[in-house]
Amino acid sequence: MHTREEKVEAFGRLVDVIDRLRVDCPWDRKQTFESLRTQTIEEVYELCSAILKRDYKDICKEAGDVLMHMVFYGKLGSELPETERFDIADVCNHEADKLIFRHPHVYGTVNAETAEQVLQNWEDLKLKERDGNKTVLGGVPDVLPALVKAMRIQDKARSAGFDWDEREQVWDKVREEIGEFEAEVSGMNEERMAEEFGDVLFSLINAARLYHINPENALERTNQKFIKRFNYIEAKAKEQGRELRSMTLDEMETLWQQAKHV
Repeated sequence: MHTREEKVEAFGRLVDVIDRLRVDCPWDRKQTFESLRTQTIEEVYELCSAILKRDYKDICKEAGDVLMHMVFYGKLGSELPETERFDIADVCNHEADKLIFRHPHVYGTVNAETAEQVLQNWEDLKLKERDGNKTVLGGVPDVLPALVKAMRIQDKARSAGFDWDEREQVWDKVREEIGEFEAEVSGMNEERMAEEFGDVLFSLINAARLYHINPENALERTNQKFIKRFNYIEAKAKEQGRELRSMTLDEMETLWQQAKHV
């Protein structure tokens, strides 16, 4: 592994590269906070994909792409009007200061023996920060995907003590929500069905949280599993010179079961 000095030197090299590209590259000169935003989202998703695949070589590459964007934002910040200006040093120092403040069990005298205690301290301190969240749920970004947002909402509610005494109690809520959804299905009111289906999903995400399962990761693994098995069915159909639409459900189910063992 690299020494601390080598890591600092490598980070400085990346900063120098971005500084030069901003001057000498026509594409880099055109970039703005807004133009980079969607690209940053794409890079983060690509990093998350590599993480799910446990492709550590790809994780290294994609983490580099995300880091490049952070350095680029620092460069863009240094070009703002003086009253709004910041650079990558401000970004790093702000984050370091925040981490030190929110880890008093490491940098202070607060005791925290478990990860749960650390998270509780973290949320309490965020509410006390001068520019922090004014409400318990205030730190949940509006732009998060709904599934991820539900996870964050539930985590923050838990930190305020709003949770079941025993995690097994969540299943009564899941069954209740499924029952309410089924009742609305009988009336075929689309708006009410959608509302109750949302409640079902929210309760299942709560169950995942209580059993230490990341529902986003779990769902993506299921997506990938389905893609792999469906592709197997499609490939077998082509081998037989057939279209999927010409196959019966029983024929496809037979191939689906085969795909489980491939």
